[in-house]
Amino acid sequence: MVRDGQDYDIYEMQTKYEKKKKNNKKILLILVIIALFLIIFVIANILKTINSYKVYKSYQEEYLSLKEAEIKKQEELEKKRQEKLPKLTDEGKNNLKNIYNSSEKRAFLTFDDGPSSVTPRILDILKQENIKATFFVLGSNVKKKPELVKRMYDEGHFIANHGYSHVYSSIYSSPQAVLDEYNSCNSEVQKAIGESEYNSHLFRFPGGLAGGPYAEIKKQANDLLMQNNVLHVDWNALNGDGETNDLNIDFEIQRINETTENKNSIVVLMHDSPLKSITADALPQIIANLRDKGYVFKNFYEIIK
Repeated sequence: MVRDGQDYDIYEMQTKYEKKKKNNKKILLILVIIALFLIIFVIANILKTINSYKVYKSYQEEYLSLKEAEIKKQEELEKKRQEKLPKLTDEGKNNLKNIYNSSEKRAFLTFDDGPSSVTPRILDILKQENIKATFFVLGSNVKKKPELVKRMYDEGHFIANHGYSHVYSSIYSSPQAVLDEYNSCNSEVQKAIGESEYNSHLFRFPGGLAGGPYAEIKKQANDLLMQNNVLHVDWNALNGDGETNDLNIDFEIQRINETTENKNSIVVLMHDSPLKSITADALPQIIANLRDKGYVFKNFYEIIK
C-alpha cells in the first residue's frame, strides 16, 4: 500500500507492535516484581518491627517486674530495719510503767555489763533455746567487742543501755554525767551495729535506781533522762550473780526460785561480764526452771514500741 508517497509494510508494523507489546509486558512484569519485592520488604519490616516491639515489651515487662521485685525487697528490708529501731511511744511508756503487772506469766531475761568473753556462750544458748533477751551493754565494752553487739542485734536481741564506764564516781558526778554516759554508750552501739538511728530509749542505772550514796543524783538524772525520751528499768528477780563472785549453779537456781515466787511478770537480772561465767553454765537450767513454772520469754522490743 502507498499513501502520500510512502510505502507501508503491514507485516513490519505488526512486528513493531508486537515488540512494543512484549516490551510493555516486560516492563509491567518488572514493575510487578518490584512491587512484590517492595510489599515483601514492607511486610518483613512490619513483622520485624512487631517482633522487636514484642521483644521490647517482654524486656520492659521483665525489667519492670525485676524493678518492682527490687523495690518490694527494699521495702521489706526497710520495714525489718525499722522494726529493729526502738521507738518510744505513749504505748511503750505505759508498757514500761506496768512492766511488773501482767495476767500472763512472762519473763524478761536481761544481762548487764557486757559484752565480754562470756557473751558468745550466752548467745549460743539463747539461740538454741529460741529466746530473745535484753542486753544492757556498757559503752566501753561495746567499743572493745563491737562484733558481739552486732551479733546480738542481728539475732533479734534488744540492746539497751547501761552507761559507758560503770565507774560510779564518774557516772554519778552529776545528772548531766549520767545523760552523757547514756549518749556515749548509745554512740558506740550505733557504730557497732551500723545504725546511726538506733536509740534504745532504755537505761539501767549501774547499781539500780533506788538507794545508795548517789540516790539524789540518780533521782535528778532520771528526770533528765525522761526529758530526753529515755526511760529506766530495774529488775524484780535475779540469779544472784550480782551478789557474789563465789557462784555455783545451785546457788543461781536457788536465787531464781526465791525471787520469782508468786510473780507473773519478771525482769530477771543477770550478768555477762568475765567474772560471771557460771551464769552461762547455769543458763540452760535457769531457762528450763522458768519454763517449768509456765513463763513465756519476752524481750523489750515488745515493751518499747
